[in-house]
Amino acid sequence: MNKKTVLTRSVMALALLALGAAAGYQLANRKQPAAVVAASAGGADRKVLYWYDPMVPTQKFEQPGKSPFMDMQLVPRYADEAQAGGVSVSPQAQQSLGLRLATVEQRSTASSIEVLGTVQLNERDISIVQARASGFVERVYPLAPGDVVAAGTPLAELLLPEWEGAQREYLAVKALKDETLRQAARQRLRLLGMTDAVIEQLERSGAVQAKTTVRLPQAGLLAELMVRPGMTVAAGMSLARVNGLGTVWVEAAVPQAQGPLLRVGQPAELLVPGEAAARRARISAILPQASAEARTLRVRLELPNPGLRLREGMSLAVRLQSAPEQLLLVPSEAVIRTGRRALAYVAEETGRYRPVELELGQEIDDQLVVRSGLQAGQQVVASAQFLIDSEASLRGLQPTPNAATSSHSTNGVVEALDGVELSVNHEPVPALKWPAMTMGFKLAEPALAKGLKTGQRLRFSFMQRGDDYVITAIEPTGPGSPADTHARHTAASGASR
Repeated sequence: MNKKTVLTRSVMALALLALGAAAGYQLANRKQPAAVVAASAGGADRKVLYWYDPMVPTQKFEQPGKSPFMDMQLVPRYADEAQAGGVSVSPQAQQSLGLRLATVEQRSTASSIEVLGTVQLNERDISIVQARASGFVERVYPLAPGDVVAAGTPLAELLLPEWEGAQREYLAVKALKDETLRQAARQRLRLLGMTDAVIEQLERSGAVQAKTTVRLPQAGLLAELMVRPGMTVAAGMSLARVNGLGTVWVEAAVPQAQGPLLRVGQPAELLVPGEAAARRARISAILPQASAEARTLRVRLELPNPGLRLREGMSLAVRLQSAPEQLLLVPSEAVIRTGRRALAYVAEETGRYRPVELELGQEIDDQLVVRSGLQAGQQVVASAQFLIDSEASLRGLQPTPNAATSSHSTNGVVEALDGVELSVNHEPVPALKWPAMTMGFKLAEPALAKGLKTGQRLRFSFMQRGDDYVITAIEPTGPGSPADTHARHTAASGASR
């Protein structure tokens, strides 16, 4: 073999090696994306739905790679994670976070409300002393506003010239022996304010008396004294006002959030300073006025006042008790309040934590009453739930809505529209126990009202967001609408067949 042949074979071998290396490089490059997908998917047994950036969880990508928003790789979303519908926390992470669970309890609870009450005078127990005839004040007995007086206490002596003339006329009529005229004259004496005792004394003695002593008709507090010596009084003029003290009112300010617990006749206990035993009373009235500044309701209790121990302006501790009822309770620390809604994280058997939207009631001893959203026996996260909520927000998880926030659909007629709100006369909504009525709805998007006119028939879907009911979808159903055109086209097709 000569040198030329050896050289030729060497060149051919090097060329084959180069071709093999190139082919291997191309094959490796061709298989690399599949390997990346398999690795990202975590194995053949897990299916990837899409990739996303944890900082922008609502944006989805069909292929892995680098995020266009942040300097980081996209994260896969697996099918089993989507089906689980919650946040998974490993046992090691639970221990390091100090994650603690609490049980939703249902028990019979007689809730009580402890508030501060103020003693007030009973405005139903008031007497007004008035002059029954015109005259003059000759004497006022030593009294002053604020005095506690007894029934029959003398108030003032009045000189009444009208009495003198009426009494002389009565004596003259009596001498005529006409019983009808006598009874008429006697009735006139009564209308001028004379008592039967004064009239009988006039009949016995025949002496005319124009002076009288005005006395207080009941015991209590002399609230007002409007008469002074030397005054001229006219018929119907008020001389004094007396407020009885046998019973008093206690008015308490109750937070308006606890208003649904109040009932007329509801029992209450009152702690009076200096008394060992609590006094018992019942709510006599829930007043219609509320305090806009303090956001409280006014509750009135009426109770007896033996010994006049209760005085106007005194402060008392009031405990309002409700009847026992079955309540669903959850610890207050387990609830996340966002301002528009309340959330709790329910522990699932699979080791995941699912957000649930709650409708809450009043708070009782560091526990909240749950009206909807949870069931007795469920486990909820009572600590570190804010970290779980942050993870759920990054993943775009939405809480399970309760019946109050779910979507509803009905038919109606447009009454008025202003671009952001739609007034609709709608049919009944059985799920919400609504009758047919006209009400205003907010629009989720102003474009939903495009093309609508007053009197337009439509079918619409809505849901509650905070205190508003928001329309999320609208489908016109009147003549000329797509639905009507489709229905007529279907009917015509059936007739042609």
